[in-house]
Amino acid sequence: MKKAVFFFFGMLLLSCGEKVVEKPENLIPKEKMVDILHDLSLLNATKAAFGSKFKESGIDVMDFLYEKYQIDSVQFVESDLYYASIPLEYQSIYEKVEERIDNRKNIMENISKQKNDSIKEVQLRLRDSIKAKREENKPTEP
Repeated sequence: MKKAVFFFFGMLLLSCGEKVVEKPENLIPKEKMVDILHDLSLLNATKAAFGSKFKESGIDVMDFLYEKYQIDSVQFVESDLYYASIPLEYQSIYEKVEERIDNRKNIMENISKQKNDSIKEVQLRLRDSIKAKREENKPTEP
């Protein structure tokens, strides 16, 4: 039984490296695919949060991406299918996308923290100046 399980997993690992789909002539390069999928994830998240604004403006996410990256839908689908047929390659693409999103998230959190710290500092200085003014205007006892 153990041999059968090892054989099955061995075949599975070997098949992960095989190209099931032929490489398309107009394959989108890996780094450009990472850029496209990164933008796609950001746009889809934005659309989920502000869907009405997308509808009002008439923006179609995929049409926007096709124009931005000067590709067409067939080229995108064929490239995505090709990379998906090579699981390790596809995984590395999505790991790079995830890394970029995490970096962007960290940057936004740092900016937010800095703004919150600045607001707290301004509020503290305002309280101190109000307190000082009150002390200044406080009548002195004879």
